[in-house]
Amino acid sequence: MEILLSRQEERPQLPADKAPFHEWTFPGGAVWTYFYRKGNDYLLRFPELADFEVSSSGDSVRCWAVPGVSDATIDHLYLNQVLPLALGKQGEFVFHASAIEVDRFAVAFMGESGRGKSTLAASFATSGFRFLTDDGLLVKEEGGGYQVLPSHPSIRLWQDSEVALLAENAPSAPPVQYTSKARFLAEDNLVFCGEARPLRHVYFLGDGAAKRVELEGLSPSEALIELVKHSFLLDIEEQTLLARHFDRLTRLVSRPIFYRLDFPRRYQALAQVRQAILEHATEESEAA
Repeated sequence: MEILLSRQEERPQLPADKAPFHEWTFPGGAVWTYFYRKGNDYLLRFPELADFEVSSSGDSVRCWAVPGVSDATIDHLYLNQVLPLALGKQGEFVFHASAIEVDRFAVAFMGESGRGKSTLAASFATSGFRFLTDDGLLVKEEGGGYQVLPSHPSIRLWQDSEVALLAENAPSAPPVQYTSKARFLAEDNLVFCGEARPLRHVYFLGDGAAKRVELEGLSPSEALIELVKHSFLLDIEEQTLLARHFDRLTRLVSRPIFYRLDFPRRYQALAQVRQAILEHATEESEAA
């Protein structure tokens, strides 16, 4: 699913005429995104990078880049931040998560930034297991179940993960201006799944304090809290949309597919982590 991006003339970011109703911040406290109301529409401001105006229905987006900001940076912001929020405004299920394909099913990884979602997905994708998405997990309720839809065929990695997992000169997108993370494009050694897959399991990643691979089932209430934390929601004050979102989440978490996963954050341990996930997903599926 795609929402077309309409690019306007470059312009400096002028002071807003009202206070933002919401903010996203980095762990250190700096603001990453300001959320403003603009009549019935929304203005998403990425300081010193770009303004994106999202329609009230979420079906159209206009962008004003700050002068000097590259096209690659705008594309990056749109794909990873704005598009998932616009889809969420349309009532879609979109989460901060990566996902891979196992036995024609989808296995997803959710967690706070820096907990290894992309590294884990890339580790599987370079070991023959196709990835469905790197960060924006789009889930469709369909036929009594849930389908994970594929997103952009690329994975963003820090340099240490790139060195540990990818071949030298792996194909990549042009660099962006706000992060040293690079976007690597799907190819023969980083395999991508371009078809929807039924959702089998969701693993919420721990902080890496575990000395070995640890897996623990979550109760519906625990899973609900985690899913709310990792949902792409454009308007956190829109009661009707929030009520619908919570109602759908309640149905989703009634399924026993949610687990907490922690493991040592060492590249040498990734083969063991992959094996533990594969065995767990296969055993749980057969038991069901």
